[in-house]
Amino acid sequence: MKRKGKKFQKKNSNSLSKLSLFQKTEGRFNRSCPLSVKNAPIIDYKNISLLKKYISENNKILSSKITSVSSGKQKKLTKEIKKAKILGLI
Repeated sequence: MKRKGKKFQKKNSNSLSKLSLFQKTEGRFNRSCPLSVKNAPIIDYKNISLLKKYISENNKILSSKITSVSSGKQKKLTKEIKKAKILGLI
């Protein structure tokens, strides 16, 4: 059977139904890298208190999307975290 006259109609189209995991929401904002500001701590394998901030409870390295660290600093962080893990500091 064909429908006559009426095209497809959207049901309740409120703002929550439009949200998706892959769409950007209006509430997001860009944060600056906490390790690129003036007087930022130096990334080193001996600075364990800094490195622990960027490790999850399961000792996995947190992504730069979560921590808002720039890509260059993220690479340096991963190197130093891995070095500290090998030496048994973490």
